[in-house]
Amino acid sequence: MEQIIINAFFMLAAFISMEGVAWLAHKYIMHGLLWNLHKDHHKKETEGFIEHNDFFFLIFALPGIASLFFGRLHDYNFLFWIGTGITLYGMAYFLVHDIFIHQRFKLFRNTNNAYLKAIRRAHKMHHKHLGREDGECFGMLWVPFKFLFGKKSKSLA
Repeated sequence: MEQIIINAFFMLAAFISMEGVAWLAHKYIMHGLLWNLHKDHHKKETEGFIEHNDFFFLIFALPGIASLFFGRLHDYNFLFWIGTGITLYGMAYFLVHDIFIHQRFKLFRNTNNAYLKAIRRAHKMHHKHLGREDGECFGMLWVPFKFLFGKKSKSLA
């Protein structure tokens, strides 16, 4: 039972930490060094379903895959559970960002949930900046309070 709690701790800590990693990577890598891959996410430059920005999926999946692999090799040690947390965050990111916010698949269009509406508002504010500078709201699951309790917009429902 004790080991289950320890494993769950590593998995949950990795999942929560990934929000910070995503924020930092989005602000300083995607809007910095690798802007050329990310800019088509702000201003569509490619035809079709796939964006250059989608390559970040592969980049961010590598630490999770490596942790799962090496943790499995060592009797499912803490690395496996860290990799599980990273992978679960990646799944949450895909569901929230690609499906819920950007509607790349036409699911979950409307919601009355204040938190989910706030996520959409914050992301809309992020996308109002078409360039790499002056951005805001670089995270995904952590929403600044001003979007939770601020002005309501019917267009984001």
